[in-house]
Amino acid sequence: MQNKGAIRLFAILLALVSLYQLVFTFQTRKVENRAAEYAQMRAGTEASPEQLRAFEVHYLDSMAYEPVYNFFGLRKYTYMDCKNREINFGLDLKGGMNLILEVKVSDILQALSNYNQDASFLAAIELAEEREKTSTRDFVSLFGDAFAEVAPNGSLAAIFTTAELREKVSYDMNNEEVLSVLREESLSAINNAFNIIRTRIDRFGVVQPNVQRLQKDGQVLIELPGVTEPDRVRNLLRGSASLEFWETYDVEDVFNYLVQADRVVARMEEGGSAVAAEAQEAESEEVTAAEDIDDLLGELEGDSAQVEEAEVRSLFTLLQPSGQGAGPLVGIAAGRNMAQIDTWLQNEQVRSTLPRDLRLMWTAKPMTDREKEMYGLTDTRESYYQLIAIRSTSHDGRAPLEGDAISSASERVSPTGSFEIEMSMNSEGAKTWARLTKANVGKSIAVVLDGYVYSFPTVQNEIRGGQSSITGNFSPEEAKDLATILNSGKLPAPARIIEDTVVGPSLGQEAVDSGLSSFIWAFVVVLLYMILYYGFKAGLVADFALIANMFFIMGVLAAFNAVLTLPGIAGIVLTIGMSVDANVLIYERIREELRSGKGLRLAVSDGYKNAFSAIIDANVTTFLTGLILFLFGTGPIKGFATTLMIGIATSFFSAIFITRLVYEWLLNSKMDITFSSKWTENLFANLKIAFLEKRKVFFAISLAFIVLSVGSLATRGLKQGIDFTGGRTYVVRFDEAVDASEVFASMSDAFEGANTEVKTFGTANQIRIATNFLVDNTEDGADAQVQDALFSGIEPFLPAGTTVDEFNTDHLMSSQKVGPTVATDIRNRAGYAIFFSLVVIFLYILLRFRQWQLGLGAIAAVAHDVLVVLGIFSLLYSFMPFAMEIDQAFIAAILTVIGYSINDTVVVFDRIREYRALYPKRKTLEVFNLAINSTISRTINTSMTTLVVLLVIFIFGSEVIRGFVFALIVGVFVGTYSSIFIASPIAFNFMKKKISKEAV
Repeated sequence: MQNKGAIRLFAILLALVSLYQLVFTFQTRKVENRAAEYAQMRAGTEASPEQLRAFEVHYLDSMAYEPVYNFFGLRKYTYMDCKNREINFGLDLKGGMNLILEVKVSDILQALSNYNQDASFLAAIELAEEREKTSTRDFVSLFGDAFAEVAPNGSLAAIFTTAELREKVSYDMNNEEVLSVLREESLSAINNAFNIIRTRIDRFGVVQPNVQRLQKDGQVLIELPGVTEPDRVRNLLRGSASLEFWETYDVEDVFNYLVQADRVVARMEEGGSAVAAEAQEAESEEVTAAEDIDDLLGELEGDSAQVEEAEVRSLFTLLQPSGQGAGPLVGIAAGRNMAQIDTWLQNEQVRSTLPRDLRLMWTAKPMTDREKEMYGLTDTRESYYQLIAIRSTSHDGRAPLEGDAISSASERVSPTGSFEIEMSMNSEGAKTWARLTKANVGKSIAVVLDGYVYSFPTVQNEIRGGQSSITGNFSPEEAKDLATILNSGKLPAPARIIEDTVVGPSLGQEAVDSGLSSFIWAFVVVLLYMILYYGFKAGLVADFALIANMFFIMGVLAAFNAVLTLPGIAGIVLTIGMSVDANVLIYERIREELRSGKGLRLAVSDGYKNAFSAIIDANVTTFLTGLILFLFGTGPIKGFATTLMIGIATSFFSAIFITRLVYEWLLNSKMDITFSSKWTENLFANLKIAFLEKRKVFFAISLAFIVLSVGSLATRGLKQGIDFTGGRTYVVRFDEAVDASEVFASMSDAFEGANTEVKTFGTANQIRIATNFLVDNTEDGADAQVQDALFSGIEPFLPAGTTVDEFNTDHLMSSQKVGPTVATDIRNRAGYAIFFSLVVIFLYILLRFRQWQLGLGAIAAVAHDVLVVLGIFSLLYSFMPFAMEIDQAFIAAILTVIGYSINDTVVVFDRIREYRALYPKRKTLEVFNLAINSTISRTINTSMTTLVVLLVIFIFGSEVIRGFVFALIVGVFVGTYSSIFIASPIAFNFMKKKISKEAV
C-alpha cells in the first residue's frame, strides 16, 4: 500500500477535526442540561412547560457569555460560541417554524404604477401571472410580452410615469426602456425585502435562524428552531417595510422626564416598600428643567444603591443613562434587557410622565467595542443597544419624510476612510429635506426602518438640492445594505407567506427519540451481521470502519454547520447500510483470491485492488444522485442529500483506506485472518445459474408489473401530497383515542366545499388532517379563518371548555401550509431532478464503460424501478395505515432508489467489463452469466444489510417518514431484481445485435 504515512496522517487529522467539532455540541448539551435542572429546581414539580421554559431561558441568558469550554488553555469558548458551532437540528427534530415568504413582482409593478386601473395593464398582469406558473423566465419579461399582446400600440411610459418614477421614466421612452427600469426597480425591491426580513429575524432573538434566498425571484426561506409563538412571527414578517426620517430630542430636553419614569417604574416593581414610598415622595416633588443632568445622575446613583439593597428594579437599573452631550442618545442597555424596558415604557403610568411627542426607539445594530469603551462598558461579550429620543411633530404622527422620496443611494468611502451612504432625493423630497435640515442644524436626524434607528447623523447645515450623505460606524456590508434599503425606499409590496410549517416541540422530541432508537438498532444489527457473515476479526475490522464512518459523518456535519433533519437521520442510517457495500465488495474479492490459491497477504492486496473500480463506480453514481437532489431539493430534502453525500465520501475513505491500514498492521503482526464463518465459507461459491437464458421469463414478469402499474396510474392515479397540490395539513393529538371517520365528518362540515382527508397518524389518539380549504385565498385573514374552522371541527372531540389557545398549545402538534405557486415549483423541480439524474447516470456509464448498450441497460432498469414503485404506491395508497403521498420526501426516495439500483448495476457491469478483458474468446452470453454469478454474493449481502436497516427504521422510526422508508424498501427489492434480471439482459440483447451485424 503506497502513501501509508500520508493516509495515516490524514485519518488522524480528520479524527481530530471531527472530535474538535463535536466537543462543542457536547458542551452545549451540558449547559442546557444544567439549565433544565435549574428550571426544575426553581419552578417545582407542578410547573407548566411555559414556566419551566422561562427559567431555562433565564439561566441560558445568564450563561450566554460565560466561558464553558477551555480548549487546552489556548482559547476559552462561551456558551454562545459553542452554540454557534454545534450540530444544528432541524425543525422536525426540535420543533419550530419553517416559512417561505414571497414578494410578488406583480405586486411591485402595481405599486410602481401607483395602482393604475388601466384595463390593458391589469389584463397583462393577469396573463403574466398565469404564464409564470409554467415558465422559467422572469416576471417582468413575461409582463412585457403580455402587454404587447394585450395592447400592441400601448405605452408603458404612460402607466409608469408616477411621482416615484418621475426621474427614471419619461413619456418619450419606449416599452423596452421602461421594462429595463422596472426590472431594475423590482430587483432592488426584492433585495430590500431580503435585507428587511433578515433584519427582522435577527431581532426576533432566535438561536441559529436560517434565512436564505431561493432560486425563484422574491422568495425567501426562513427556519426558526424552537419558536413557540408562530402568530407573532407571522405578524412580524408580513406587511411592507417603513423607512422614515425623524427629528430628534437632545437628551437634556427629556432627561428629567425619564427620571420621573424611573421612579414610577421603581414604585410599580416594589409595590409598597419603604423604597417605593421614598420614590413616590421624590416623584411628587417638582423636577424643574433647570436641574443639571450630572446632579440628577448623582441622585440616581444613590437611589440605585437603595434599590439594589432592596432588590427592586427600576428603569435605570437596566438602562444606563448616557449623560450630557450625547445628542439624542438617552441610554444604553444590554440586548437581553430591551424587552423588559419596552414593557415598562409602554405602561400607561410611565407614558403619562413623558412628553406626548416623544418616541423612544432602539438602534438596529449593537454597539461596537470602541463605543462600549467610550461609555465604560467592560463586558465586551455582551451586546448593547442605544435608546434614541425621537420627536414627532406632525399632527397625524407620521414621519416628516419617508423612504419613497429617495431616488438613488450608494455606498462610498469618505475622505477620512470610513464608509458612508450618498443619497439623492426627488424634487418633493428635496424640498422637505431642505426644510427639515434647516430647522435642525446642530441636531440629529434619525434614519429609521421598521421602528429601529439605523443612523442618527448630526445636521451641519441646511442641505438643498436633495444631495446628502449619511455617516455612521458602518462596515462595508452595512453601508451596502443600508444603501439598498434607501434605494428601495418604502417596500411597495408586502411579503406573502406561501409555505408555512410549524412543528411542536413534543412532536419534535418524539421524532428525535424514534429516530435515535432506529439509528442505534440498525447500527447494532449491521455490526452483528458483519461479524456473523465474515468472521470475528474481519467483521470487527469492517465494524471499526463503520464506527469511524459515523464519527466522521457527525464531525463533518458539525464543521459545515449543516442542519440535521429527520430525513437526514434516515440518510445517515441508509448510509450505514450502503457503506457496508464497499466492505462487502472488498471481502468478496479477497475470498475469491483466497479460493484461487493465493496467500493471505497477496489475496488482501489483490482484493483491494480489484474491488477499487467497482467501489468507485458505485459510489460516484450514488453521489451524483445525491448531488442532483441537493441542487433541486429544498429544506429537509436538501438535508437528506447533504448527509447522503457526506456519508458516501466518508464511507469510501473508511472502507478503502482505514481498513487497509488495519489489515497492514494485522498482517505485520502475523495474525491469522479469515474472511468467512463456518456457515458462510462456501456460500454462493461456484454458482452457475443461467440467468440470461431465462431473460424472456423475467421480461414477461416485469412487463406484467409495468402494465399493472401504468393501468393503476392511469385509472387511480397517485395520492399527491400538499407539496404538489397546495393546501394545509395538521397533526392533532387527543387525550383519548378517536374515530377518524367521525373526525372526518366533523371536519367536512367545518371545511365546507373543500377536499379534506383525515387519517390516524401513528397512535389511535393522533390524527392527520389534510385540506385545500381556502388555499387560493391570499388575504391576511385567510389563515385565521382556516384556523377557526379547524378548531370548530375539532372542538367536539376535545375536553369541555378547551380554548383556542389551549388547543394550539396542547393539541395541535404540527401544521403545514403550501401555496399553489410553491406546489407548482416543487413539482417542476422534482421532475427536473429525476430527468437530470437519469441523464447524468447515462453519461457517466457511457463515459466509464465506453459502451452505450450498458448505459441503455442501466437506464431501462432505472425506468423499470421507478414505474414499479409508482405503481405500488398507486395501488396501495388507499389501504395502507400510513401516508403514501407523493411529496418531496417521496421524490427523495425515488432518487435514492435510482442511486441504489445504479449502484447494484454498475457492480455487475464492472465485472462484465473485467471478464470480457480476461476472456476475450468466450461467448458474450457466458461472460454475462459468469459476471452475475460471481457478484451474487455481494448483491445479496448489500441488499440484506440495507433491507435490515430500512426495516428497523420502518418499525421503530417516526410515523412522519414511514411512507418514505416504505418506498425505499420497495426500491431495494425492485432495484436488486432489475440489476440482475433487467439491466444485464437488455444490455446483452443490444450487444448481441451489434455482434451479429459485425459478423455479417
